[in-house]
Amino acid sequence: MSAIRTITVELGERSYPIVIGTGLLGSGFDLATHVAGRDCLIVTNETVAPLYLDAVTANLAGKTVESICLPDGEAFKTLATVESVLDRLVSSGANRDATIVALGGGVVGDIAGFAAACYMRGIDFIQVPTTLLAQVDSSVGGKTGVNHPGGKNLIGAFHQPRFVLIDIDTLRRLPDRELKAGLAEVIKYGAIADAEFFSWLEENITALITRDVETLARAIMRSCEIKAAIVGLDEREAGRRAILNYGHTFGHAIERCQGYGDWLHGEAVAAGMVMAAELSPLADKDVARLRDLIGTAGLPTSPPAIAAKDLFAAMGLDKKVRQKQLRFVLLAELGNAFVTAEYDELRLMRILGAGER
Repeated sequence: MSAIRTITVELGERSYPIVIGTGLLGSGFDLATHVAGRDCLIVTNETVAPLYLDAVTANLAGKTVESICLPDGEAFKTLATVESVLDRLVSSGANRDATIVALGGGVVGDIAGFAAACYMRGIDFIQVPTTLLAQVDSSVGGKTGVNHPGGKNLIGAFHQPRFVLIDIDTLRRLPDRELKAGLAEVIKYGAIADAEFFSWLEENITALITRDVETLARAIMRSCEIKAAIVGLDEREAGRRAILNYGHTFGHAIERCQGYGDWLHGEAVAAGMVMAAELSPLADKDVARLRDLIGTAGLPTSPPAIAAKDLFAAMGLDKKVRQKQLRFVLLAELGNAFVTAEYDELRLMRILGAGER
């Protein structure tokens, strides 16, 4: 892939570009022009820093750049970690025109974005996602935050980035398990909004798993296009944006019950998508297509061994709950998702109990 492709998230004065390409990390791309002030703090982690910190520092030539390296993993997506970032901003004397650069996967992006939302009531931040899941999902849309022992992403804020820089070359070094976890979110976009894209994924899943650059570029582009369009219409999830949570009500409950980090987020969402499809008024053949695609991607298609009552209790703090009533994102057909509080409770408990058998 040689061409740089750009998608814009249309939010009026807060619109921002998503730039996708190869060879973007390093002095070849002038990220500094998208930084309003002088000072930058790169927030990264101990896994990503040795790979890309120097390159991204070069992207910010002419700026005063500092960095903070966080421990790696979902277990560290906490208020304490956010506090460490805020402490670094304070100790460096960062002003309101400072910019945070999130360099890493979804955990880093969520922590850095939340710190940016909190510091001086909001400073700029830039997303430089290095995992497939972050590139197609968490880096776009402005959801930031951390986990609480009672549930996933319960503490956070909507705070849109100023820029998203996606270098597909970072996927070359991504562990196979992480790549497959990212494919769960790619599959989600086809399932909820684009049946043609879903069919394309069925035809090209092997090329994605083997990291064909052009195939990955097309999958990332289409995923970002779908998310950008939905976020542009419903920034704060008052309505339509909730469909982006397809599979997440079940997935977050799995993560909560297992302890964050046992299953990767994308793995839990993959199983959650199958569970949501089984609860949906979806033709059996289409449930089978979704299950087969997820399985071919090397992802789980059923929950781990967790008691149904525990999963059900964990879903009680899902952010789509209204007046203590669970709501689910379900599929009318592949490519057509909807949100509803009407579902078959007995069927739900059978689905939740799949891991007990």
